[in-house]
Amino acid sequence: MTAVRAGATNSLVDVAGLRVGHFQRTGDGWLSGTTVVLAPTDGAVGGVDVRGGGPGTRETDLLDPRNLVERVHAVVLSGGSAYGLASADGVMGRLAAAGVGFSLGAPGEVVPIVPAAVVFDLGRGGSFGARPDSSFGRRAYDDAAGPSGDGMVTQGCIGAGTGTVVGGLKGGVGSASTVLPDGTTVAALAVVNAVGSAVDLRSGELFGVRHGLDGEYGELRAPRHADLVAARAAAADRRDPQPPLATTIGVLATDRTLRKAQCAKLAGIGHDGLARAVDPAHTMFDGDTVFALATGAKDAPDQAEFHALLAAAGDCFTRAVVNGVLAATTVETPAGRWRSYRDAFPTAFAAADVEEVR
Repeated sequence: MTAVRAGATNSLVDVAGLRVGHFQRTGDGWLSGTTVVLAPTDGAVGGVDVRGGGPGTRETDLLDPRNLVERVHAVVLSGGSAYGLASADGVMGRLAAAGVGFSLGAPGEVVPIVPAAVVFDLGRGGSFGARPDSSFGRRAYDDAAGPSGDGMVTQGCIGAGTGTVVGGLKGGVGSASTVLPDGTTVAALAVVNAVGSAVDLRSGELFGVRHGLDGEYGELRAPRHADLVAARAAAADRRDPQPPLATTIGVLATDRTLRKAQCAKLAGIGHDGLARAVDPAHTMFDGDTVFALATGAKDAPDQAEFHALLAAAGDCFTRAVVNGVLAATTVETPAGRWRSYRDAFPTAFAAADVEEVR
């Protein structure tokens, strides 16, 4: 039997037909951005699951399986807290201009369906008023629709992950994919920004690493004691604002044909993956939200196949969180300094031994 493996890019675009784009601003008070996931022109069946106590969302009620519209045309993930929901307006405008949306009958009369969710990053660049608006949505859409939109998803401090923080370390955008033995592809994109931590301070290891595919995180190991001591001291000295607002958001997708209710279940499984990678998850100060998209390029799964898809999806979201943390880089602004995992735990990487020998 063919083993479970990562897709060609190990990212969301391994689900054929999906495209991803980013836009962000940094410096001069800015540290925020927007990420857009574009569905195929005829849309994808969508679902959502909102678990956090402080969500910032748009068009989530529409995705309830009891409601009319089944297909969405894009998903927007943005910084800027509730202000950042304005970025979806720019995406709607671009889609409408292209004639893409829920048809109202007459030519050109469409309403693009664009659910959105936001993370809290206000003030992290130094200016509380530096936050995404509709122009960010337009620029991220253009990136997704452009030549690189279906290439490997750029990860780390980009798009909606530009100003994110997880447990005091720098967060970012992460992505991952899995191809099952029957050829089903499931993939995830996560914007990692949490009150909880992605790191077990007893060992210095990332909680989610154990859920990686065979050999995926072979460069990682338990960091040395000195790194742990420094990280624990930094955690004890950290002065977070009260309350410490955050939120992790993301998208799970598959190429199978699913109903809206099945997409809602798929989105819920994404939260299981989040809870494996971040501790605690779904706090009252997080707005954790996961969307699910099914492109329908392949036929509907039977019960056993759907079970396998869900199991892979949970691990896939965990891996996306891990990849977002590993891709993040240290950032310093007038509002603070957030070290990356790589800088906080340098001896967690096999290459550290090479540097020491030199």
